Amino acid sequence: MSEVMGLLAQSNDAVEPVFVLIVLALIVVVFAGMWKTFEKANQPGWGCIVPIYNLILMLKIAGKPLWWLLLLFLPIISLIPGVIVPIAIAKNFRKGTGFGIGLIFFPWIFYPVLGFGSAEYDPDVPIF
Repeated sequence: MSEVMGLLAQSNDAVEPVFVLIVLALIVVVFAGMWKTFEKANQPGWGCIVPIYNLILMLKIAGKPLWWLLLLFLPIISLIPGVIVPIAIAKNFRKGTGFGIGLIFFPWIFYPVLGFGSAEYDPDVPIF
């Protein structure tokens, strides 16, 4: 049994750096996509890496009032704007609700598609 545990411990040592590199790569991809998305919406791209300020910019891009920032800090209630804001961002880029859900669950795919793709920001699109 101790031999098996020893082998498992050795294999985990090799997996950890790979896992960390994959996670870091995904973070960089998300930030790059968000940066370009923010710039397309005429907001400062660097704002995506500043905590809380990025939420303010996302609310602007989504066309939501600034007081929604308070809702984002309330437990359980934050789930509601946490879903509505990405869907509103997608709609302002002329994408559908499914794309907005993709922004929530797969940001490493959908933010780069939004930022580097051909989508154009149009804040006058009716959201709901």
